Amino acid sequence: MLKISNVSKTFNIGTINEKKALRNISLHLEPEDFVTIIGGNGAGKSTMLNMIAGVYPIDSGVINLDGVNISRLPEYARAKYLGRVFQDPMRGTAADMEIQENLALALRRGQSRGLRWGISAEEKEQYKKLLTRLDLGLENRLSSKVGLLSGGQRQALTLLMATLKKPKLLLLDEHTAALDPKTAKKVLDLTEEIITENHLTALMVTHNMKDAIRLGNRLIMMNDGEIIYDVRGEEKSRLEVSDLLEKFEQASGGEFANDRMLLS
Repeated sequence: MLKISNVSKTFNIGTINEKKALRNISLHLEPEDFVTIIGGNGAGKSTMLNMIAGVYPIDSGVINLDGVNISRLPEYARAKYLGRVFQDPMRGTAADMEIQENLALALRRGQSRGLRWGISAEEKEQYKKLLTRLDLGLENRLSSKVGLLSGGQRQALTLLMATLKKPKLLLLDEHTAALDPKTAKKVLDLTEEIITENHLTALMVTHNMKDAIRLGNRLIMMNDGEIIYDVRGEEKSRLEVSDLLEKFEQASGGEFANDRMLLS
């Protein structure tokens, strides 16, 4: 479903701030792989997701998604293939638009636009059913502006929007990091349900090592722009946090330096 081959990215080339963010990264995902990604600060986790999404151009290498070479496609042209949820709950929705209008935009992602009634009665019923599963009372607030919702409500809505068209690849960039623990658990549980029910392929960056072990069928660890550990299946399910810390030290030659992840 996803094949990244020898992808590299360096920011601020030739300056004092030059940073090699990705170093010949290669990664191959099978359909329905749910991969969690962990790593220290500046390891290249978010950069890799941004390269896939087309936020920045890659310096070298190839990115194939379901047989399509998207390496040089602009970000908007990749939108029809991808679903994405950001760390900041404010980034995934249009605050000045209604809940139903946000969902309607997501439903039409990748389609040509025409002149017709924006939202049909059938669509409204579909949105109500979708929102009911969130158990946040949003099914009765279709005409409410999204800017009035809490961060957790907006993030749950963003997750629905990102998966409404069943993307070929779902990108989750620490999407529960800005939420309180109770809301984060709710959004994370919903994430697992949606990925499983819709047989999605997903990449999820997380700062919580326990979540990285518990969720998905595969785990990769990054450091200094490289993948230093890749584990899946039964071996992954037997991992403990102490094992991950030991693996990091073995592969990187240093201690794991991310206070937020260690405290989690």
